[in-house]
Amino acid sequence: MGAWGIGHWIVVLIIVLLVFGTKRLTSGAKDIGSAVKEFKKGMRDEEKPAQLSDQSKNESSSESQRNDDNVAR
Repeated sequence: MGAWGIGHWIVVLIIVLLVFGTKRLTSGAKDIGSAVKEFKKGMRDEEKPAQLSDQSKNESSSESQRNDDNVAR
């Protein structure tokens, strides 16, 4: 009685298509997809700055040591 069958979902889908139109639904779906993609990219990029900062510290310390060696001569 209270369960939604496949027939109910088809009717709801048709009503949504009539109200919003296919163009607005596809553009909305593309926007959601690109937002999810950017979110995942941002989550992956969080790990990289920590690794890069460690490498840059090592490079800057070795560079300052080279500068000190040149001054000592």
